[in-house]
Amino acid sequence: MTPTEQVFDWIEHTELSLWIVGPSMLAFPTILTVHVLGTGFLAGTSSVIALRILGVARQVPLRLLELFYPILWVALAANVVSGTLLLIGYPYKAFTNPLFYVKLLLIALAVYLVVRIRNDVLRNPQGVGPSADEAMWRRARILAGCSLACWMGVVAAGRFLAYTHTWLRVGLPADF
Repeated sequence: MTPTEQVFDWIEHTELSLWIVGPSMLAFPTILTVHVLGTGFLAGTSSVIALRILGVARQVPLRLLELFYPILWVALAANVVSGTLLLIGYPYKAFTNPLFYVKLLLIALAVYLVVRIRNDVLRNPQGVGPSADEAMWRRARILAGCSLACWMGVVAAGRFLAYTHTWLRVGLPADF
């Protein structure tokens, strides 16, 4: 067993990890439910903002969309906590799957884009003059499209993680 595998094995045998994946009928499903709901609020709210920028529901003022950001931050906090607990339950499963790193990268990029949209678009909905306005909206649409794509990638990667792992736990193959 490599030193890295020893660390994962140690994590997998902590009381918290054993409780998460153990005989409790509520621990893992509850944590997973919080994670899915958090992802839904993150991806859903971000999508509403992005779709408005892309032209859906033009009657909704852009400045009002900034009111959704506290929901985004609460959902992100819930996902960080629930994701960490899921990771403690199955660290070897996650860290040996390249898709896990793709998901983390997409989450980081999506959160960055959401912040950029807030700062560059929602707090500054108009440029100075027609050409500045046109350039700002072109950037805004690019940010919105990239945000939508990132959140779709996050959701897809999260779903695929359940089915694409090679190892379930240290020394225990996925097909065991």
